[in-house]
Amino acid sequence: MLKIGVLGLGNIAQKAYLPVMAAMQDQYEFHLTTRNPDKRDQLARQYGFTHTHASLDDLLAEKPAAVFVHTPTATHASIIKQLLLADVNVYVDKPVSTDLNEVQSLYDLAAARHLLLTCGFNRRFAPLNQQLKALPDKRMITAEKVRETGGQDIETAVFDLMIHTVDTGLFLLDEPLVSTSGRIVPTADDKLGQGYFMAQTAHEQLSVVTNMFGGVNLEQATVQTTTQRATVNDLSTITTAKTAQTQTAAFPDWEPTLEKRGFAPLIRAFLSAVATHGPNPIDPTSAITSHAVCRHLLSD
Repeated sequence: MLKIGVLGLGNIAQKAYLPVMAAMQDQYEFHLTTRNPDKRDQLARQYGFTHTHASLDDLLAEKPAAVFVHTPTATHASIIKQLLLADVNVYVDKPVSTDLNEVQSLYDLAAARHLLLTCGFNRRFAPLNQQLKALPDKRMITAEKVRETGGQDIETAVFDLMIHTVDTGLFLLDEPLVSTSGRIVPTADDKLGQGYFMAQTAHEQLSVVTNMFGGVNLEQATVQTTTQRATVNDLSTITTAKTAQTQTAAFPDWEPTLEKRGFAPLIRAFLSAVATHGPNPIDPTSAITSHAVCRHLLSD
C-alpha cells in the first residue's frame, strides 16, 4: 500500500482533504504530519488515521510516495524542493509560490526527476465547471468572484483568491492565448478593491473579475457559445439558455460538498497518477500560466 504524507493540518487540510482521505484508507496509508501534538492526536482520533509524525524529516523517513503540502505559502518553495530532491511526488495548495522564478524552477526540477508537482486548482475538477469546459464553439467566457466586503492586502488577495478565478477562466479557454491585459484597483488603504484580467484567443474573449467589495458572496462562470449560454453559480447549479428555453440543474442535497467543489475528484486523480505513474492531473504549463498572470497583474 502506497504511503501518502499530509504536511500541515490547518483549516484547508481539515475541511477539504482529511475527510476525503479518511474514506480512502483501504487504498492508501496516510501519514499526518504537524508539530502540534494535540492537533495530531485529535485529528488522528477524529478520522481514524494511525500514522502521525512531528516533522518533515520524520515523514521522509517513512519513504512516502507523495506528500500533500498544506503549509503557509511562504514555506512552499523550500518544502517542495526538499520533497522533490527526496524523490517524492508533491501536491501543494495554490499558489506554489508568489515568486514566478521559483514556480518555474520547481516545475523544472519535478520534470527533471520525473515526478509530479500538482497545484491544487480544484475548480478545474468541479463537475459543473467540467460541463462548461466540454461546451463546443465557445465565444465569450466570464469568470467572476465577488466578496461582500474585502480586507486583504493586494498580493495576498491576488494569490489567495483571484488566482482561482484566473485559473478557472484560462481552463475554460480552448485555444491558445493571443493577447492579455489586466488591471488592479486598490482601495484608499492599499487593499485589493477589484482585479480585472482580459484575454483573447482566435475566437474567444475571456473576462475575469474579482470584486472584493461587492455586497454579496458569489462565484460564477459563464460560457457563451454559438448556440447557447451556460452559467455555473457557486459550483452548485448550472443554468443553460437557448432560444425560448432555459433550464437550471442542481446537485442533489446528498451530494458531498467536496465532490461539488472539485476537491475529491482532484485528490483521487492525483493519487491515481502517483499509483500508476500517470500524467499530471493539473498540466504544469497551464498552472505556471495562472501564476504568471497573477504575478504580472501585480507588476503592471
